[in-house]
Amino acid sequence: MRYRLFREVVLKKDIPAKNLIKGDVATVVEYHPVSDGEDGYSLEVFNALGNTIAVITVEESAIESLTENEVLSVRELAVV
Repeated sequence: MRYRLFREVVLKKDIPAKNLIKGDVATVVEYHPVSDGEDGYSLEVFNALGNTIAVITVEESAIESLTENEVLSVRELAVV
């Protein structure tokens, strides 16, 4: 599935290097097609006030679309 730019997606796995966890919401900012492997995406992650806290690149299998049956919540960002 190809995700559209500037759409919100959900992380399906933890990204410990950036203190992100499965379920965190991110915005697609770039698509990275790969001819002989899994496509990837650059994502921007914001805090509750709209400030950028991380920009990451992940494989397509690490994200999924938001659904209407999900509710957003707030968690404190653990600083390592």
